Amino acid sequence: MNRKNALAAGVAAALALGSVTMLATQSTAAPRPTAADSTSVAQPGAGFKAMTADARDEAIRTAGRNAPATARELGLGPDERLVAKDVLIDADGARHVRYDRTYRGLPVIGGDLVIHLAEDGTITGSDLAHQGAVRIAGTTPKLTAADASAKAVKHAKHVKKAKAGSKDSALVVYAVGKIPVLAYRSTVTGEGETGPTSREAVIVDATSGAALDQYELHQSVTGTGNGVTVGQVSIETTQTGSGYTLTDAAHGGTIVYDSYNSPQSNPRQNARAFSKTTNSWGNGTSSSRESAAVDASYGLAKTWDYYKNSFNRSGIRNNGRGAPAYVHVDTGLLNAFYDDNCFCMYFGDGSSQNGNTPVTAVDVAGHEMSHGVTAATANLTYSGESGGLNEATSDIFGTMVEFSAGNTGDPGDYYIGEKLNMSGGYMRRMDNPAADGRSLSCWNSGAGSVDVHLSSGIGNHFFYLAAEGTGAKTIGGRSHTGTTCNNDTFAGIGKDKAAAVWYRALTTYMTSTTNYAGARTATLQAAADLYGANSQERYLVSKAWAAVSVGTALPDPGTGTPTPSPSTPTPSPTTPPSGNALTNGSFEQGTSGWTQSDSIITNSSLQAARDGSWYAWMMGYGADAVESLSQSNVAVPSTGAPKLTFWLKVSTQESGSTAYDTLKVNVNGTTLATYSNADASSGYVQKTVDLSAHKGQTVKLEFAGTEDTYLSTIFLLDGITIG
Repeated sequence: MNRKNALAAGVAAALALGSVTMLATQSTAAPRPTAADSTSVAQPGAGFKAMTADARDEAIRTAGRNAPATARELGLGPDERLVAKDVLIDADGARHVRYDRTYRGLPVIGGDLVIHLAEDGTITGSDLAHQGAVRIAGTTPKLTAADASAKAVKHAKHVKKAKAGSKDSALVVYAVGKIPVLAYRSTVTGEGETGPTSREAVIVDATSGAALDQYELHQSVTGTGNGVTVGQVSIETTQTGSGYTLTDAAHGGTIVYDSYNSPQSNPRQNARAFSKTTNSWGNGTSSSRESAAVDASYGLAKTWDYYKNSFNRSGIRNNGRGAPAYVHVDTGLLNAFYDDNCFCMYFGDGSSQNGNTPVTAVDVAGHEMSHGVTAATANLTYSGESGGLNEATSDIFGTMVEFSAGNTGDPGDYYIGEKLNMSGGYMRRMDNPAADGRSLSCWNSGAGSVDVHLSSGIGNHFFYLAAEGTGAKTIGGRSHTGTTCNNDTFAGIGKDKAAAVWYRALTTYMTSTTNYAGARTATLQAAADLYGANSQERYLVSKAWAAVSVGTALPDPGTGTPTPSPSTPTPSPTTPPSGNALTNGSFEQGTSGWTQSDSIITNSSLQAARDGSWYAWMMGYGADAVESLSQSNVAVPSTGAPKLTFWLKVSTQESGSTAYDTLKVNVNGTTLATYSNADASSGYVQKTVDLSAHKGQTVKLEFAGTEDTYLSTIFLLDGITIG
C-alpha cells in the first residue's frame, strides 16, 4: 500500500459517536457534505457547536484512547504515537480531531495532523503536515547537546550576541521537509527586535549541525511606535474583602498584572496584580500605571467575546481559561507578544520613538491573543510562508476584534496599530500592504524568505479583498484602496463571512506546515463547508486568492467561466517550437498549473533548485511509494521538431546499475523515457525527450515516480520546457 495515501482502510476503534469506518481517502480539496449552494447567511460558530470545557476534555480523552488505532490505519510506524490536542464538532455532528505526533518519545516537528469524521464515525478525510510514516536511521545523535547549542549560536540570524547552553537544546524529529531527520531544537538568547533578551529557535541537524530552520519565539507586533487609550469603558473586575482586583471572572479569570518593568527574560519577576480599594481605574494617560492595564483588560475581554460570539470558542485553548497579561514590561519596549510556554501575554510601554505610548491597543490585544489561538490549533510554524500566515491570522482577527468592539474612539478599519502613535500612522495596512514600502501585497516565489511580518501582507491583502472586494472605500474614517495584483475587479463576501471561512480553515484544515497554496485549498474547502461548493462565496474566495497571485479563480458558478477576463490575453496553445507550451515549468509560481499527488513542488532548503528557489522533489523515502506530477492540456507545437527539455538531479543510496527506483516521463499514458537510481549525478543534468509523435496534439504530461522497499532515491526536477 502506498503509505502516502494514508487512510486506506477504516479505523476500527470506536469514537464517541460510534464505530469508525473508512469512506474514502480525500484531501481538504475533496468534496464533503457541504452547505446548500443557496446558503447566503454566515453560519454561527463557523459551523461548530459550542462545547463546555468538560465536554471538550472528554472528547479529547476519547480521541486519545483511539489514537493507537488511528495511527495504525494511517500507516504510521510502530515507533510513532499520536497525542490528541483538540476536537471540534460541527453543527451536523461531524468532528475534526487534531493530533500531534511523537517518534520514540521525541516530538515530531511537522508531524501534526487532523482527522475528519462524519457524525456516524466514518472517516471522510485527513490533513497531514507530513504525509505517511516517520522513518529515521536512529535516535542516537552524532552531535551532543552542547555541540548543537554551539552550532545554533552560529546559525542564529534573528538575534545578535547569541548565547545557548547544553540545556537549551533538545532532541526532536524534524519532519517539515520531505525526509524526516533527527535534529536538535535549540533556544538561543540575544539582542533582537524584542530587546536584549530576545529568543530564537534554531533547528540543527543532529548529525551534520546544518541549520534546518530558525524563527523568533516571541510572536510579536513590532513597529516604531505603539499605544492606545480606549477612553471611558466598562471592564470586569473582582471584589475582594478589602477592595478590587483586575481579575475578569467573566472571561476565564483573566488577570492583568503590573510587571513593574521586569526584564523580558522574566516579565513576572517583580509582577503584582493590580488592586485598590475603589473600582475606578486609570486616568486616561500614561501618568497612571492603571491606564495601560485598563486598555489591556478591555482589549482581551473584547477578544474573548469576539471568539465566543462568532465561533463558540471559550478562550485561547477553548477550555474556558483566561491567560494572564503583564503590562509595563521592561523599559522602552516597543513590543507586545504572546508566549505559549507560559500561556500569557506581555505588553511594553513604548519608547521615545512613539512618545512612550503603551502597546495596549485593542487590535494589538486581539492580535496577541490570536497567536494563542493559532498555537492551540494549526500551530503554524513561525518561519517561511507558514510564519506569514501565522502573523496574518493575528492581524485578521485583531482587526475583527476592533470591528466587534465598536469603540467610538477606535472604530474598526483594516489598518493595524493605527492608534499606536507611529510616525507612519500605522504598522500595517491590509488593503494595501505594500504601501509601507516593505510588506508584500502579492505572492512571489521568495515569499518564504522574507520576515514573517512582511509576508503576512499576502494573507492580509487576501482577507481584505475577500471581505470588501475591490475599489476605493472609506472605512472607520480612513481611506482604503482595494487594488489587486491582476487588475481584476469583484465584490467581497463581507468581513463576517470571510472571518468564518478563515477560522474554519485554520482550526479544521491547516497544519503547522501550511503555505499560501495550502491556505487557498483550506479556505476553499471551508467556504464549501459553510456556503456550498457552488456558492458565490467560494467563488469570490478563489477570486481574492487569484488577486494576490495565489492560484487562479474558480469558474463562476453563475456562468461557468471566471469573470472578468484577464487583462492580458492567454498565449495561443499553438505556440511555435521556440516557445514554452508549459505553465510554470520553473516552479517559481509554486504549484500553479501542476497537479501533484503529494507535496512535491517545494522551496525547501533541504535540497537546491537549479534556478530560482522552487523545484520538484520526487521520491526519497527508502520505502514503497509512488508519486505523480502532471500537467494536462499541454499544447505540443505543430511545426518543427518539438521536444521536452528539463533538468534532472538524481541522488541515491542504491549502488550498481540495476534500476530499483524509477522516474518515468509519460505522455498521454505512454512512457517515453525512464530514469533510475543508475542515473545518479552530482548535479543537475539536462534531459531531452522527443515529442515528434505528438506534434500538434494537446497532451497530458506526467512524471511518475516509483520507489521500492529498500534504500532511497531522490529525483529533483527543474526548468521544464516544451519547444
